[in-house]
Amino acid sequence: MKSRARLQSGFVMSEDSKLRPGESVVLVSVPPGLLEGLPPEAQRAIRAIVGKPVLLVGYDERGWAELHFPDPFDVQTKDRSHSHSIWVAPEFVQRCPT
Repeated sequence: MKSRARLQSGFVMSEDSKLRPGESVVLVSVPPGLLEGLPPEAQRAIRAIVGKPVLLVGYDERGWAELHFPDPFDVQTKDRSHSHSIWVAPEFVQRCPT
């Protein structure tokens, strides 16, 4: 399920501090408006990954981070998995603590 937060951001990161695609990152909170109109299962999955490592896939043309994560409530098998992608303004994402 793909969704985009409805948040305008003027946040700018320096090139040295910018998170890079392929890194594990943490969604620090659910952006206002992100869950609006999503099915309850998707809302629950997004809330569950707050504070947990997820994959930063890249950035869109606005500079929003694309995060990808498996559904934490769905049984994953080698033949089947259910994953989500969300786009959020960069101030909602931090580097995973080491």
